Amino acid sequence: MTSVHRSGDRYPGGDPAAGIESLHAFSFGSHYDPDNLRFGALLACNEERLAPGAGFDEHPHSHTEIVTWVVEGELTHRDSAGHSTVVRPGDVQRLSAAGGVRHVERNDGDTPLVFVQMWLAPKDPGGAPAYEIVRGIADSTPYALPEAGALLHVRRLAAGERTAVPEAACVYVHVVRGLTRLGGEELAAGDAARITGARGQELAAEGGPAEVLMWEMGG
Repeated sequence: MTSVHRSGDRYPGGDPAAGIESLHAFSFGSHYDPDNLRFGALLACNEERLAPGAGFDEHPHSHTEIVTWVVEGELTHRDSAGHSTVVRPGDVQRLSAAGGVRHVERNDGDTPLVFVQMWLAPKDPGGAPAYEIVRGIADSTPYALPEAGALLHVRRLAAGERTAVPEAACVYVHVVRGLTRLGGEELAAGDAARITGARGQELAAEGGPAEVLMWEMGG
């Protein structure tokens, strides 16, 4: 079964006056929707836009796997475990909040920053925080997140190119850029598909190149 969710249906958030614009795919903060709390292990898929100099001041997280994908610009990350990095397009950043961690996320550059941040529920809460960044992850190389029983597939498709949808209990597809087709549905940038029991499906780029994030998850 496939359920398509359009970019325009996301919940708006953030603080536009402070240069922060957020779009939430799931129930988040003051936007509570009991019928849209999660899909598989995925708890949040947020599109964030930060103006130069804007950012999220130090704030806490716990019992959450946080994976960040930068679309354009550079994200400055600092956390209470002592990590300080700049995340760029093509990098995969993971912060395991575990029993508790605090971090700062800012746009310290002079151009707009756009990133997608995804939160997943760990199979075993608690423990010590952990951090990892993979620089320039290769196309079609899955990023394993065993703590949540999930794999992230990054696909950069040329015009007309097709890719198989992972066969899994739950697959979440998020289109970062470009125009794609999944079965009979056209998916544009910001659109998403939630697929239950995926079998033999393909995603194709239409009219130009496309960039897609796909989460492969257990039930």
